[in-house]
Amino acid sequence: MTGSVPLRRLVVPPLLCCALVVGATGCGGGDGNSASSSASPSGTSSAQAQKFAKARFVANAGLAAGATYQWIVKPYRAGKFKKGADGRKLALVKAGLAGGFTYNRLKAAVANAKGDPLLSKAVAPLTAGIESLKGLGEKLRKGEAGAGDIGAFEGVINSIKSAGSSAGAEVKDKVPSASQLGG
Repeated sequence: MTGSVPLRRLVVPPLLCCALVVGATGCGGGDGNSASSSASPSGTSSAQAQKFAKARFVANAGLAAGATYQWIVKPYRAGKFKKGADGRKLALVKAGLAGGFTYNRLKAAVANAKGDPLLSKAVAPLTAGIESLKGLGEKLRKGEAGAGDIGAFEGVINSIKSAGSSAGAEVKDKVPSASQLGG
């Protein structure tokens, strides 16, 4: 059976092409007297926009909280960042990536919060704390972070969680995958 091609490989592609052509020509017809059949997009209501803003805020803040706890706080408490610890280099690299990821997701969460008036008021005072995390990812990656730096991550995450719950957007930790951390 060398050199033979299964029948379905010969038949299926032309059939799919015909179906697409027939479907496309069948949709465009009309007598020209009818109004335009293309649907115009409708805007989302203010309530829907606020709901989506809260949902995106919760998702981004949850990912930031999960990454902080899983790859920064937990390894730090386990002593993985100390010189001579088993797996120190890998833990530091993961912590550095998690630090950058956390900063990115927190910035996105603050941007999402702007879509909801109550949430934006609750989160607004935290922007300075989030900005203070900007260089900590690199500091973690180099192994230069100390207890104060780890505490800064925890403090900002806890503040975001509190602000979210006070505005009716409860944030729960969601650990991102390693591929999400890498970008």
